[in-house]
Amino acid sequence: MNQMSNRAYLSLWCKDFGESVMLDRFEQLLATAPLSTEFPGFTSLVVRAVSPDEAPIVERDLRAGSVDAAGVVALAREHAHADCCYEVEAYWDLWTYDTAADQWQLGPAKIEILCLGEQYDSEAWRELGHFWIYAGFEHLFTGHAGLLGAASVEVGQQHPAETEFLERMRRPGSLSDYRQKTQANIRKLMGWAEQIDRALPVERWRLWSEGEANFEARLESILAGG
Repeated sequence: MNQMSNRAYLSLWCKDFGESVMLDRFEQLLATAPLSTEFPGFTSLVVRAVSPDEAPIVERDLRAGSVDAAGVVALAREHAHADCCYEVEAYWDLWTYDTAADQWQLGPAKIEILCLGEQYDSEAWRELGHFWIYAGFEHLFTGHAGLLGAASVEVGQQHPAETEFLERMRRPGSLSDYRQKTQANIRKLMGWAEQIDRALPVERWRLWSEGEANFEARLESILAGG
């Protein structure tokens, strides 16, 4: 059901953040990432200056080695400027439902972690955060078709893949399994946010998505058993 492409994010703002410390903060954040057992290192680094419309000034493919947080930041330090953005990719393990195999799988899902200098892209950090994390597709945390959460509704079966999925969820135990696996993904996301909050001088953080008006409330509803 890859037509559902809304994405989920975690934004964080720090109390102590500036050109002299931002990469130190970035290293602290990267060290908290719950990386995949299959891909235990960071897989790429991109550095951009001024705005996202500009070509990258650094592009490093890190897949050949298991590069840790310190290694990534060491590569970025030559470009420690307040008008730069640092983009890192990696994988963490989430539960996904394989419709072809008709089973749940715990495996790697891509994450992107951005550190925004305070002069980058007309001070985009004010809206997006000093750190902006793409955590994965929204449905990995909210479920498909409005089935989970207190505000769940029956939706029109407009796509064949969704129609088949809804039929499978009517089988005994299927919806319960779906809720439990989705709750596990939510706990992993919230647990990571809380770990970052302990490791860095975080002023505030926000979970949000492209498709939910109040993403965090929806997650809490699903965790409560809705």
